[in-house]
Amino acid sequence: MLPSVLLTVLSALGALTSGAHARMMTKAELHAKQVEAAQRFTRPASRAAVAGIKNITFSNPRASEFFVDGATIPEVDFDVGPSWAGLLPISSNANETRKLFFWFFPPGPEGSLDDIIFWTNGGPGCSSLEGFLQENGPFQWGVGTAKPIPNVNSWTNLSSVLWVEQPVGTGFSQGTPNITNEDDLAEQLVGFMQQFLEVFSELGGKKLYITGESYAGQYVPYIANYIYEHPTALNLSLQGIWISDPVMGWDVVQEQIPAVDFVHKYTNVFSFNQSFMNELDAVAQKCNYAGYVDKFVTFPPAGILPLPGKSTEADRGCDVWDMIFNAALVINPAFNIYRIFDTFPVLWDVLGFPGSFEEIQLSPLYFDRTDVKQAIHAPVNVDWTECSNINVFPRGDASPPTSFTVLPNVIAKSARTVIVHGLADFILIAEGSRIVIQNMTWNGLQGFQTPIANDSFIVDGVGALGTTHTERGLTYYEVELSGHMVPQFSPLAAFQIMQFLMGFRDTP
Repeated sequence: MLPSVLLTVLSALGALTSGAHARMMTKAELHAKQVEAAQRFTRPASRAAVAGIKNITFSNPRASEFFVDGATIPEVDFDVGPSWAGLLPISSNANETRKLFFWFFPPGPEGSLDDIIFWTNGGPGCSSLEGFLQENGPFQWGVGTAKPIPNVNSWTNLSSVLWVEQPVGTGFSQGTPNITNEDDLAEQLVGFMQQFLEVFSELGGKKLYITGESYAGQYVPYIANYIYEHPTALNLSLQGIWISDPVMGWDVVQEQIPAVDFVHKYTNVFSFNQSFMNELDAVAQKCNYAGYVDKFVTFPPAGILPLPGKSTEADRGCDVWDMIFNAALVINPAFNIYRIFDTFPVLWDVLGFPGSFEEIQLSPLYFDRTDVKQAIHAPVNVDWTECSNINVFPRGDASPPTSFTVLPNVIAKSARTVIVHGLADFILIAEGSRIVIQNMTWNGLQGFQTPIANDSFIVDGVGALGTTHTERGLTYYEVELSGHMVPQFSPLAAFQIMQFLMGFRDTP
């Protein structure tokens, strides 16, 4: 039996002999099938998310200063319901000048009033409003989309969500950055959370889930560890964390070692000629990258995994990642390290950050518009950019990779911990995450003891869409077709993963 998609294609080809009217009918039928498929990929019940929210009120009069009318957000032609946004200081000091910008949404009709999700983007210095607008917020304005649309997979369908631009120096946040490491960052974020709970005290006592992506692989575990180490600091009950496509180890592990194998896996996407592939293979062999995953990433691991050369060394002729990137741009000038399948045309981005190529700017960017700033109580005199033009770690981030000690501590103290990786991400490669995990010791053992099974991540209504594996409180996911921003590129998968983290699903 021919696959249904092939039958559709053959039918369309046959229609070419039947005149223009038949061709139009075939396109209409094809469009209907595409709509049907799209509906299967979303959660139909979640469409109610834009119809209202669960009742939530705040007794502190100051809360009204931050109220955002969901019917008056610029360019959004539907009511997203009430929310609260603005700046709050990182401490109770009367002279405090450092403030973080937040946007808080209560749960939609399907969400829980007992939980709260905290989300941060990475960078370092990239705005969490990117996650809000293009990943997991109640409305979204994706790359190439004409206007904002309801997000049927909004995480507000799970619980309240708090997006925070942090650390100081990010987005609309105010003040002079002065942090030197992740502990400083965590202390300032917790200080902000204390001020947030002073204003929105009714949120106290709720279950907390700390989530983020990319460099938030450093942020999130350190924040969670700080909260666990200071149990009286916040009137919230931390349950677990999510980190997706995360920075967890040295660059050599997460970029360089797996890079050539990644090209072999996606050889038709990169389309390199054989002579250049031979050159890449020779460098990988010289630098001890060749066959590394097959040899050392075993289940269980045979011991501590060796690192080929110094963890920070990229200048001894072993920088295959840059070799690949530069060559990929020659063949495909629209090559996107965040999702390797992108080609021309490059779709414009309302946030001015469509990928790893030259930015396609709208003037102004959505969050740099005066009317938008006024609607969400953001400072009008700040020139907003998705990623900060200043260094939020003025002297660098002195913290060691989170997988050394901090992440294992957090896994041990959390009900559940989730690591997610999109398989079409080149800036941080999934096999690098596997290396980090198999080199990490948590809850008494090193790495996963049993293999990660293929096609083990089953997404409702879709089927197998990657892999998943759980041991000793840690669950790891790999998501097919998804680039660096998993909630953006595979929103239904991300939603289901969050359901598992929060205990709304029994199995991954």
